[in-house]
Amino acid sequence: MNVFSHPEFDHHEHLSFVCDAETGLKGIIAIHNTSRGAALGGCRMFPYASDEEALRDVLRLSRGMTYKSALANLDLGGGKSVIIGDPRKHKTEALLEAMGRHLESLGGQYIAAEDSGTSVPDLKVMGRHTRHVAGVTTRTGFDGQPSTGDPSPVTAYGTFIGLKAAVKHKLGTDNLTGLKVAIQGIGNVGFRLARYLKEAGAELWVTDIHADNLQRAVDEFGATPVASGDILSLPVDVVAPCAMGAVLNDQSIPAIRAAIVAGAANNLLDRPEHDAALKHRGILYAPDFAINAGGIIDVFYERTGGSPEQIRAHVDTIGDTLSEIFQRSDRTGLPTGEIANELAEERFRKHAAGAGLAPRRLACAG
Repeated sequence: MNVFSHPEFDHHEHLSFVCDAETGLKGIIAIHNTSRGAALGGCRMFPYASDEEALRDVLRLSRGMTYKSALANLDLGGGKSVIIGDPRKHKTEALLEAMGRHLESLGGQYIAAEDSGTSVPDLKVMGRHTRHVAGVTTRTGFDGQPSTGDPSPVTAYGTFIGLKAAVKHKLGTDNLTGLKVAIQGIGNVGFRLARYLKEAGAELWVTDIHADNLQRAVDEFGATPVASGDILSLPVDVVAPCAMGAVLNDQSIPAIRAAIVAGAANNLLDRPEHDAALKHRGILYAPDFAINAGGIIDVFYERTGGSPEQIRAHVDTIGDTLSEIFQRSDRTGLPTGEIANELAEERFRKHAAGAGLAPRRLACAG
């Protein structure tokens, strides 16, 4: 397995391969950049088909977190971790405790939060052996309701705000009544996004690899279930990928019939050039690391303190950031993902200059 010559390796500061034979733990921790602060990013558990697939994912995800935090104006760096295994079959308390010990060994360079395949209770188990977990504190949430620390509700709300900004820019309306939306992945974030959309009057088509998730959306929202292979090619207004990344690729982009792609999943573009491919087809793409920043904003305020009103106000700026990206794209002719990268780097350099740091050139997050 190549690391330094890996196409997704972007001068990452640190990469750890973690293993615990007794518990079956196999994982990777990647720290991309800590110039703005400690690297914070989710700990994902997924049954990757190969070690190479897991490495690619963690390198891309950690780099994306650097850009996400910069674009959201947060004093955080970018990192991510992955555990190789099926969370419904292989997750045990002993395995999670072993992961916690590995996190502690990094001395706070990387802080783990919930991600696909992990939950707040899982992070609390890791926290038995490390102080460096986030999103685990019970407090009043951004919506005024009790929060367990799960960032999913805020991620979903921020995605909804960003989706509305995309609809306003592309379709020229603030009214979502009758808007047709196809949601790929109806888990923690996708389900909550579906609720916001349903309450706003949208019509929903959904798919998920888990039948119970799918049925819940059908029962509660009257959503139309769709086969996973068809969800991206439906004749709808918006496609919202909320599952795994790299779904915008050579095969899917030519088949998309929606005017907008705006979803919560990370690393939606299989390759950077797919950003331009979407623009060439006239599809407005809301860059994932801009639209799904609600969770990291929430976790940031958990660690630094902040009222529910402050959190909501900060998350609401996701719409403003996306509007700026869309407008710049129109003016320059550059695809929205490239514009988002440029804007993140502008904010990164501004922060570095204000802190008296030498600015570091970051590669494209696409």
